[in-house]
Amino acid sequence: MIYTVTLNPSLDYLVRTDALRPGALCRTQAEVLRPGGKGVIVSLMCAALGLPTRALGFIAGRTGALFASLLAETGVEYDFCRLEAGMTRINVKVTAHEQTELNGAGPAIPAAALERLAGSLDTLAAGDWLVLSGSVPADVPADTYARLLDRVKGRGVRTLVDAAGDALKNTLPCAPDLIKPSLAVLDDLVGGAPRTPAGIAACARELQRAGAQDILVPLGNGGAVLVPAAGDALFVPAPPLAAVQPVGANACMAAAWLYAQEHHLARPESLRFAMAASAAAAASDWLPDRTALESALAQTAQPETL
Repeated sequence: MIYTVTLNPSLDYLVRTDALRPGALCRTQAEVLRPGGKGVIVSLMCAALGLPTRALGFIAGRTGALFASLLAETGVEYDFCRLEAGMTRINVKVTAHEQTELNGAGPAIPAAALERLAGSLDTLAAGDWLVLSGSVPADVPADTYARLLDRVKGRGVRTLVDAAGDALKNTLPCAPDLIKPSLAVLDDLVGGAPRTPAGIAACARELQRAGAQDILVPLGNGGAVLVPAAGDALFVPAPPLAAVQPVGANACMAAAWLYAQEHHLARPESLRFAMAASAAAAASDWLPDRTALESALAQTAQPETL
């Protein structure tokens, strides 16, 4: 089972318009409301790929109730802690030739609620995956993800962390099986990363010396770099697909990586499959179906050794 934790899920309100003109009336051409948050999207994509998954996290208020109802419609199993105060955030994402995002703050999460979430991880067993994905709210301790990893330590639970700043840095001594820092996050952690695949891989090795195992660095339309705990680093270019919108592309990369690991694919094929899923998501209005993913995979080159 793949368990995803999203501390600050969202209702994603995606709209499309010809032009975004500040201070002027802008009419939309299309709009849709979907359950969001990185971990939630990982669960959605895992389910689409046929992997058993359960989404965990926090919801609050009427927006939380709507979030839960929308997630229930997808068929994804979930178990969110309901908070007594506040509301699940709404993120507005406007596409007008380029995308502009306005992300809400989300509800305050008390210590007792965090402890309830941690307790829900006690059922995880050997072979399960724990995915900690997305931002840590400002009022939540920066070592929260590290504490959740400690909660499952020694039980054979495999772990994936997709976070930024101190929330990610604090998990490195816990030796997560995979971390997935963006290039901007890698820059922040190592004080500036070169823009070549080999340079990125060398900087990622610094995080391995701090405890990380495999490291997957998405580069958007520049491809992706994989730095395994053992063996040579790999680079794969992005397939030549026109991007429609970027929402969920990196989360889909994580889900595809999980699929590859569950199906015992070798590291090069795992990287290639993850890159294809990310590109297919960016080229879709929403999460890619299996046909779109297979088409992207056919256009994705074999990774090269760095």
